[in-house]
Amino acid sequence: MKLRWTGWALAAILASPVAAAPPTGPASIAEHQAACRGKEGWSDPAPPVRIVANVYDVGTCGIVVLLVVGDRGAILIDGATAEAVPSIVANVERLGLRAADVKLILSSHEHADHAGGLALLQRRTGATMVATAAAQRALETGVPDATDPQRDGDRPSFAGVRVGRIVRDGEAVTLGGLRLTAHATPGHAPGGTSWTWRSCEGARCRRMVFADSVSAVSTDAYRFADHPRYVAASRESLARIAALPCDLLVTPHPAASRLYDRLAGRLPLSSPTACRDYAARGAAQLDARIAREEERYSHAR
Repeated sequence: MKLRWTGWALAAILASPVAAAPPTGPASIAEHQAACRGKEGWSDPAPPVRIVANVYDVGTCGIVVLLVVGDRGAILIDGATAEAVPSIVANVERLGLRAADVKLILSSHEHADHAGGLALLQRRTGATMVATAAAQRALETGVPDATDPQRDGDRPSFAGVRVGRIVRDGEAVTLGGLRLTAHATPGHAPGGTSWTWRSCEGARCRRMVFADSVSAVSTDAYRFADHPRYVAASRESLARIAALPCDLLVTPHPAASRLYDRLAGRLPLSSPTACRDYAARGAAQLDARIAREEERYSHAR
């Protein structure tokens, strides 16, 4: 599914007032699950939930948007869709922050379901957009890179966002006491980026990982087997994710790491093998996808 936005549509969303409700704090996981029962759309509104310490999910029923709160403001990771922006801003305000308290916006990858709301969020917050050089052009134009397996023509799939800072692989982004490190993990998208940091509650600190998507998804015409260099880069990214120091894993699509089941206590919230298991599932899916391509090719000959 591709989202395409005209100027008048964006203007209409920007003009829609979002009244700031009195802060009530994060929702319980029960409230969140009730709001999202039967819903998993990219834009379906969900109340904010606390993941751990200073980390909150302020996104939608189907897309994680992380808010990491520090002593000098907050950092937002991803923006869901343009339609989701009013609920994201309302979630930030429900936590007792102003939109202007968001000082930096980071990105996992440059697809419409995660980057579609970035331009509007930047306007609402005034925050600086931070991205890797590999993601910059697609984020600023809304047009996926020519090497992206999901690219479908030259039309924008989301409104472009102005990138104010380029971050290198392994470079840290800081805001007061917050320090998040970028890890280039191309594969699902050419500009895929995973982020790591530490979040503490009292004396207990967790090594947090927001790992980018690892699913091998493409247009119907794309064959991964025809792009060995891209596949090799994808496998390297999976190995990097598997090797990250990882106490608590969060992913752009919550179902990919069963985030809400873990918050509900049905599974452990933290696991020492979470990142390795996540990467292994991605590798198995990539292998299966290439095997299916080769099977179809052999039958077509």
